[in-house]
Amino acid sequence: MYCVAGCVEVLAGLRFEKDLVHQFLREDIMKESVIYQDIVQKEAFKMINRQIKKRFGDVNDSLMTQVRNLSADDLEDLGEALFDFSEVADLVAWLEQQH
Repeated sequence: MYCVAGCVEVLAGLRFEKDLVHQFLREDIMKESVIYQDIVQKEAFKMINRQIKKRFGDVNDSLMTQVRNLSADDLEDLGEALFDFSEVADLVAWLEQQH
């Protein structure tokens, strides 16, 4: 995520003064952006998807759809929980608890 923020800062710096860029790109303001939230969610899903595939191989599409529909915060929680999972059933149980 820092890469995206850094790229935006560089590009904004081509047009605007440094102080103005830093003012608009403060983390608290950026978190309010729907585009920022979408990028964070997509990147979090990509990471979790790789972790699931590495740990369990391919899992069924309906299960991955449930994972894809999680919020960025829930994906972060899942990323931590995956360390404790020993089988796909643990993932299923975790997802059921999120409802």
